[in-house]
Amino acid sequence: MKTATIDGIEIHRSSGNAFADLGLPDADRLKIKTGLVVEIRKAMRRLDLTQQAAAKRMGIPQPKVSGMMRGDFSNLSERKLMDCLNRLGYDIDIRVSSSTGSIGQLRLSIS
Repeated sequence: MKTATIDGIEIHRSSGNAFADLGLPDADRLKIKTGLVVEIRKAMRRLDLTQQAAAKRMGIPQPKVSGMMRGDFSNLSERKLMDCLNRLGYDIDIRVSSSTGSIGQLRLSIS
């Protein structure tokens, strides 16, 4: 993370992952889950679904949809979030490739 001082204020450039910048464990997974939830919210708006209708379509209880809309998705795995997106009309492609480093990275690309 790069640091600069502007008008006496220390500025830190983000790494692109706010969770990592905050030092949270599993930052890559949190970034991916957040991206999936953002797409679920977009799909619900695009399809004009109520939480109840979305819950039925995604196959999860309405309280979990409510929690997701409030930013609480800790009780939903990445796999379940991907299943929800499938049920909302999204295709999901998973690509695996060798890493140039000793440890690989998790990335989410939405198109």
